[in-house]
Amino acid sequence: MRKLQLLFPLALLALALGLTACGGGGDSDEDKIVEVIETSTTSTDPADCEALATQAFLEQTQFSEGEEAVKACEESAEETEDNPDSVEVTEIEIDGADATAEVAFVGGNFDGQTFTVALVEEDGDWKLDELTGFAEFDQETLATSLEEGLQAGDNGVDPELAECFGETVREAPQAQAEDLIIGGSQGPIVEIVEGCTEGLES
Repeated sequence: MRKLQLLFPLALLALALGLTACGGGGDSDEDKIVEVIETSTTSTDPADCEALATQAFLEQTQFSEGEEAVKACEESAEETEDNPDSVEVTEIEIDGADATAEVAFVGGNFDGQTFTVALVEEDGDWKLDELTGFAEFDQETLATSLEEGLQAGDNGVDPELAECFGETVREAPQAQAEDLIIGGSQGPIVEIVEGCTEGLES
């Protein structure tokens, strides 16, 4: 996730949205969890992919399996253009070696969104384990962000295709729009792209 974004990627054509977690040492478990998440918004170290996220988390957020998920995360680690300006970590609950937290993004591709995340403790270190849902979801902002992201950079897609994709996300049921980010599959994204492509060609 390019930072907290390097492990929160959206493999949407050329667009990758990510979240890279960096570990740290706070005095308490809560301090460590906050530091892992906050540092993840600024780290550019590919090693953080495996150091601070479980394999399950990488596969969910990279939309791939095994070593391919690790490689995808590492390749996006040094990219910073989509990073948030800041994140706010709240509602931390710890139950033994398991924990949950809410992570609110300010700026970047996930501006206005608040994720719920699950973490696990492994050998004394906390790792991101799963995006479990949204505590706050701004569908309009997400659609606009995806539309702009698809057109950005050297590999940007046709503006009409990007606009169609954004509009489809705006009009989708909320659960379907949320699933694009946390569902762990490229399938719904591919379906939208194919539908837009067919519509533009007809």
